[in-house]
Amino acid sequence: MPAAIVAEQLSKTFRVKVRGAGLRAALGALVHPRYRDVHAVREASFAIEPGEIVGFLGPNGAGKTTILKMLSGLLYPSGGRVRVAGFEPWTGGAAFKRRITLVLGNRQQLIWDLPPEETFRLNRAIYDVPEPEYPERLAELVGLLDLAPLLDKPVRQLSLGERMKCELCAALLHRPSILFLDEPTLGLDVSAQDAIRRFILEYRERYGATILLTSHYMQDMTTLASRVLMINRGRLLYDGALDALVARTVRTRRLELVLGPGVSAESLAAFGTLRSYRPPHAILEVPREEAAASSARLLASLPVADLSIADPPIDEVIRHAFAEGAEPEEDGG
Repeated sequence: MPAAIVAEQLSKTFRVKVRGAGLRAALGALVHPRYRDVHAVREASFAIEPGEIVGFLGPNGAGKTTILKMLSGLLYPSGGRVRVAGFEPWTGGAAFKRRITLVLGNRQQLIWDLPPEETFRLNRAIYDVPEPEYPERLAELVGLLDLAPLLDKPVRQLSLGERMKCELCAALLHRPSILFLDEPTLGLDVSAQDAIRRFILEYRERYGATILLTSHYMQDMTTLASRVLMINRGRLLYDGALDALVARTVRTRRLELVLGPGVSAESLAAFGTLRSYRPPHAILEVPREEAAASSARLLASLPVADLSIADPPIDEVIRHAFAEGAEPEEDGG
């Protein structure tokens, strides 16, 4: 089966006008405008198989949303090629648009002063969902997202989490096989984030959808993504499993301890770097390859009620990975 999404040497450069501060600079920019090139994406290549959920990691301005917009046909690349569901996004027309959806966590398509169902009906017409199928599809999504109490409320009266659920419902009525989700849990509380994650997994399970999502919440990645793409300054730095990224990037592991009586911070420090000491709990950091041996020595030497070996928090792993992959930003000409 061919890959659902293929990007080869994908690049996007924006030409941006520059000017200094003050009136003289403003007048000079009118007469002799100057520009610089901003390289949003630089020769990114990857392939995503049908049914995969892949996470896109990167700081603000890294190029994630630009790539999603190129894959969905909203932006034309400066270089490279793309195939999504067998189509070139900019020439695929209506047939391509019925296969995909793009959900932007900081943008909404819902009509602010009307109930969500009005937007659902509008999307039914836009995507030409057959009238006999519409009630069944809507009922299924309403059930999965627990939307029944919200259908007749004006959108402006809904919470952020409720609006995001309605956004997903509106975006999925045509049952796309490829989902581009840009920060789908942005700004939501913990319970709303969990609900969105459960829904994404359920939708993939039911329809075998291919999903590419961006998020600043690491829980989204660890819960949803079987694989991550890490991008910074427009360049793809990593493509693989999150566990493998941790193993490659982080040279230490953490020993999380429940201490017995009388264990001092000084005695623990002999076994590694003491990251936290709040009796009866403590965290030691040791070289990755020495974790098992250090644990055995510690258990033999000190009264420890419980010990577990863990990787550092994923947020810390990602920060470390970006620091290792950082490069000087190129000036445009």
